[in-house]
Amino acid sequence: MTTRLRAVVHGQVQGVGFRYATARIAERAGVAGEVTNLPDGTVAVELEGDEPSVAGVVEFLHHGPPAASVSRVEVTTVEPLGDTVFRIR
Repeated sequence: MTTRLRAVVHGQVQGVGFRYATARIAERAGVAGEVTNLPDGTVAVELEGDEPSVAGVVEFLHHGPPAASVSRVEVTTVEPLGDTVFRIR
């Protein structure tokens, strides 16, 4: 079953390779969606794919790449859009 989640990641998550590391993890897991830096210093991530693969990427978001310092991750379920690729914005 396809699921789509939106996660907002708080902490020291911009300027530390967070978007690129997230894209690599998502692509390896076969998860589509996108990752975007937001003006308030957070990172927004949309993930679409099978539930176990999406859950694995969400687990990565809780710690991020080595230079990141994640303080909080807010996850909400949204309607699937049929994405087939992962984009960095």
